[in-house]
Amino acid sequence: MDTLSRDSNSSGSVLPLVGVIAGALALVLSATALFKLSTLQKTVVAHEDAITNKIPSLENSVNAAAAKSESDIKGLRSGIQSALDQVGGEIGTINAKIAKLEEAAKKPAPAAAGKGGAAGVVTGTVDANGNYTVAPGDTLSKIAKKFATRIDAIEAENPGIDAAHLKVGQKVKVPKK
Repeated sequence: MDTLSRDSNSSGSVLPLVGVIAGALALVLSATALFKLSTLQKTVVAHEDAITNKIPSLENSVNAAAAKSESDIKGLRSGIQSALDQVGGEIGTINAKIAKLEEAAKKPAPAAAGKGGAAGVVTGTVDANGNYTVAPGDTLSKIAKKFATRIDAIEAENPGIDAAHLKVGQKVKVPKK
């Protein structure tokens, strides 16, 4: 046991010294950490104050942008409505013009001028020479029925006549019975 106590006595003097050094080092490290923590807390508080001060100005900017957007949307809406009103008016004008054209189309066409340049020739009649003046809607078959004759007889009296393209006011020689 003697050996054991001697070993413990000689190592006992170094161990407490190492413990004291380790404790002192821990104390220095903890003081440094405490200083750094304090500095960090001050920085966080400064940033928190800056952020808190900026929130109202940001809120005002957002509200101003929202108000401007709403105003712009109202302007666009009124501009579009104005354009649509103009288009509607133009459509109404066009519809009125179409109605007038349809009414004019329903009225009989004025008589066409004859070959001699005489205006106001009455259609659907036969002159003294036996020439029939073509009326609107006339065809060779209608003319043939009207004068109790045949289509080929009318074609024979009028060489070169185009039965598909009769014109109002055109003279057609009607064969005598």
